[in-house]
Amino acid sequence: MSVITRDSLPGVYNDKVIRQFAIMTVVWGVVGMLVGVIIASQLAFPELNLGLSWTSFGRLRPLHTNAVIFAFGGCGLFATSYYVVQRTCQTRLFAGPLATFTFWGWQLVILLAVISLPLGYTQGKEYAELIWPIDVLITLVWVAYAIVFFGTVGTRKVRHIYVANWFFGAFIIAVALLHIVNSAAMPTSWTHSYSAYAGAQDAMVQWWYGHNAVGFFLTAAFLGMMYYFIPKQAERPVYSYRLSIVHFWALIFTYMWAGPHHLHYTALPDWTQSVGMIFSLILLAPSWGGMINGIMTLSGAWHKLRDDPILRFLIVSLSFYGMSTFEGPMMAIKTVNALSHYTDWTVGHVHSGALGWVGLVTMGSLYYLIPRLYGQKKMYSVPAIELHFWVATIGIVLYIAALWISGVTQGLMWRALNDDGTLTYTFVQSVKASIPFYIIRLVGGLLYLTGMIVMLWNTVMTARQGLKAGAVPVVQIPAIAAHA
Repeated sequence: MSVITRDSLPGVYNDKVIRQFAIMTVVWGVVGMLVGVIIASQLAFPELNLGLSWTSFGRLRPLHTNAVIFAFGGCGLFATSYYVVQRTCQTRLFAGPLATFTFWGWQLVILLAVISLPLGYTQGKEYAELIWPIDVLITLVWVAYAIVFFGTVGTRKVRHIYVANWFFGAFIIAVALLHIVNSAAMPTSWTHSYSAYAGAQDAMVQWWYGHNAVGFFLTAAFLGMMYYFIPKQAERPVYSYRLSIVHFWALIFTYMWAGPHHLHYTALPDWTQSVGMIFSLILLAPSWGGMINGIMTLSGAWHKLRDDPILRFLIVSLSFYGMSTFEGPMMAIKTVNALSHYTDWTVGHVHSGALGWVGLVTMGSLYYLIPRLYGQKKMYSVPAIELHFWVATIGIVLYIAALWISGVTQGLMWRALNDDGTLTYTFVQSVKASIPFYIIRLVGGLLYLTGMIVMLWNTVMTARQGLKAGAVPVVQIPAIAAHA
């Protein structure tokens, strides 16, 4: 007797591609965090570079950032956006074969990154290291993603477009624009090209891209995740739907202008640096508006935090989002930047956002998603979710606190002068002062990786449990509210 699945019936959601992306999110999360632990070990114990070019910090560091941002984060965004857009639009994914192509195409992009970056093939641009043939493949996948997402919105069965889809849609459009402009290049071979820009213009375009990769890939998109999964897990409506719309437009308009704060005290014109600083400070308002909107969604349901580790993941992620979006504008102020730039403070800030905000909100969303994708009422082990939460949170706190202290120490040592104007400390002395904090950072990273491994085990067991119980469940489109 043939098995009937939801994908073989008309009028049901296409969740096969979501299951694929959800599983790979967790797998790539373990890989990305593992590479992060390896390079953190190399900073604390340099002999772990092993004297090999392809295992050196300089080769593995871009592999780590690409694995965490685009493999772990990217797969999480594909999974959640495909899930949310179907449920809120009450329609099946548009162009199913294209959705399948986005999965396999994105995995190929990641696999090519895993091969090319350790071999040293790079464009040398932050968050845009991948060589031009891979950039072309990214563009094709992204165009397919846009067609699937906006096609689904365009064929929706309800009049209303829920705010989460606004954030996902802005992220898709902005990332396409950023990627194409920043990746413009003249190829000289299959593995090398020259950027279309040079000098200060190249730096300006790169950090317009770099900061907006943070602003749209790592912020706007994950806010789309937040606006769906927090209300669903809390079983409460969004605190203020009006505020969510104001939050969207204020954030989308302001973020595009903040990139020059990465280039203070450089050859970039001073007025451009000032524009970046001013818009970074303005960003505090919409960022905190969104954070408050998410946290206040728990009004009347605060007691749920005691017993619900998934909700704890989601709400604590917003706390880290609020902290990071206060710290970022502060670090964009020129006088503060003079102390913080090029130090570990910047690395601590990035990981406060990446591990605390992006990591936790993705994990919480997937803990909501995975059992439903496999026809289960809950994850295989709720105590394992609880363990993951505490291990990850303690790891983040150790990690960022160590780097904050190390960064401020470095900044103060570098600018300390003797009475005759000579430097008080050598650079080597500042490195030696940082080593204890690198070891603490390593411990924090190991804890975070441990939590990710626990999640992988829990995910595999949940999927096996669902598959063992029978076929993947058939789910008809429910008569849900337009913003459910």
